[in-house]
This record gives sequence, structure tokens and C-alpha cells, in this order.
Amino acid sequence: QVQLVESGGGLVQAGGSLRLSCVASGFRFALDYYAIGWFRQAPGKEREGISCTSDDDGRTSYVDSVKGRFTISRDNAKKTVYLQMDNLKPEDTAVYYCAIKMFGKQECSVYGMDFWGKGTQVIVSS
Repeated sequence: QVQLVESGGGLVQAGGSLRLSCVASGFRFALDYYAIGWFRQAPGKEREGISCTSDDDGRTSYVDSVKGRFTISRDNAKKTVYLQMDNLKPEDTAVYYCAIKMFGKQECSVYGMDFWGKGTQVIVSS
């Protein structure tokens, strides 16, 4: 059974940094092919994809609003995907989710992921 568990959220002042972690289990993290990404949902807003890394084309991608501030990375030994978030802004306040696409085309999309974590809250104060 695939499980994704996020951690690392919290309260931070604008301009600060956080590193989110997503520990994966239930599949061969280093050997299987998939796309894994980070999404977020702010109060009253739709969930949006913010970063993705895919084995399909070997690329990482970011939504424009976080380019240059957020970095996605993977540690196969720890079966963990990270999201390093720097220069945080109040508009980054949201619940952050990790999700994986294992079946079909390996790409990240809000409605196409196969498994989701439960999320971790990030609050950025001004």
C-alpha cells in the first residue's frame, strides 16, 4: 500500500525558509518509474501544483510563483522527497501536499495523481 507522509510545516515570518519532507513507502522508491510532486491549497482557493519531478522525462518543473524560491529534490536512500522553500511570502500560506502518479503518463496534475499524503500546514506571517 502506497503511503506518503508530509512533515516540516509550521509558522515562519516572511522572508524565512522551511523544508518540507515527504516520506514514501509501499513501492520501490529508487526503482519504480513515477512522477512525484508538491501541491498546495490555500483557504478558499483551489488546490494547485507547485513543483514536480518525473521519471518520464527526467525533468523538474515549478509553477511561476515559486520559481527561484522553491527547490524539489529526492533522496532515494531515505525514500524522501523534499521541498526547500526560501524567501517565503504570506501568499505561500497553505496546506502543502505530496502526491504521486504511478500509472499512465508520469506527469503531475491536480486531478491525475494516484496517491496523496494528508498534508502539512505552512503559515507565513507578514
